[in-house]
Amino acid sequence: MFERPSIDPAATGAIDVRGHDRLSWQRVLQDAVRDIDELAGLLEIEAASLRAVARESGFALLVPRGFVARMKKRDIDDPLLLQVLPRAEEEVRAAGYSDDPLSEQAIADDGVIRKYRGRTLLIASGACPVHCRYCFRREFPYAQQLASRHGWENAVGKLRRLGDIGEVILSGGDPLSVSNRNLATLFDALQTIESVRSIRIHTRFPITIPERVDAGLLALLRRSSAKLVVVVHCNHANELDRSVEAALGNLAEPADLLLNQSVLLRGINDDAATLASLSHRLFDCGVLPYYLNMLDPVTGTAHFEVGDGRARSLLADLRAELPGYLVPKLVREVPGASSKMPL
Repeated sequence: MFERPSIDPAATGAIDVRGHDRLSWQRVLQDAVRDIDELAGLLEIEAASLRAVARESGFALLVPRGFVARMKKRDIDDPLLLQVLPRAEEEVRAAGYSDDPLSEQAIADDGVIRKYRGRTLLIASGACPVHCRYCFRREFPYAQQLASRHGWENAVGKLRRLGDIGEVILSGGDPLSVSNRNLATLFDALQTIESVRSIRIHTRFPITIPERVDAGLLALLRRSSAKLVVVVHCNHANELDRSVEAALGNLAEPADLLLNQSVLLRGINDDAATLASLSHRLFDCGVLPYYLNMLDPVTGTAHFEVGDGRARSLLADLRAELPGYLVPKLVREVPGASSKMPL
């Protein structure tokens, strides 16, 4: 089973927005919960009860304490807990599920993945602030496929030679796992490519470790001459506390567009009221719903699957309930397709 790279706090060089080292995002990440028994204690759940459904995994538990604090205590079915707890169901080998559900590994080259015309994805980092159990890249070979392996030079050179890339999408892992100093180097290089009009960052950091939106990050984002789109990943309104709202508010200033994408997950957000609440709460935070993704069928995640019929019914309920700008696009990613496919 794949093990994600770790982040060395001493090597990142980021600056906390309030200037206190003890509050830096690196220290928050370093202090994240990695033990099931400790997680049980923080949630006031008997360790034996949690271990009855949990399993140790090569794709290990990793969840920041701030995210744990948003979980409901003594609730083994809390929707935030279900997103991060390694469970016995992950050992089930379901038909149609694979280690590379989007067929990315065959087309990745020096951390560059080109799926669609006019835009290209860069695997900026293999590290994440949280290990989401439904992650479609949980088996991705990050050690061989990082755009940062040669100081960004090879990856940026490939983009330059393609010549028609209007948007570069920074992904991972989580691209904000990269230090501000190294991100600035990447941004400066990307902005020398004449065709690049926009840079898109896909990140879960502002949701799980809002401290990542520090003064150094905001300063480098303000320097971008390309249009800047930030797509955060939030699945449930309970993930959005005041610290997250503040971080998103700070991001809204340098970003030209602030969007959210969710994954439709059984037992977590497969309910119209839950999805509507998420859309309203995102709007309160200055974020527009963008995609509601169908589950990518990666090995070990079949217990999260929501059927197409149920998904379409939920979308119809949302359209009846919400203004159009708060209704996310219900989509599935299909390998080889020219875009994400609407249901």
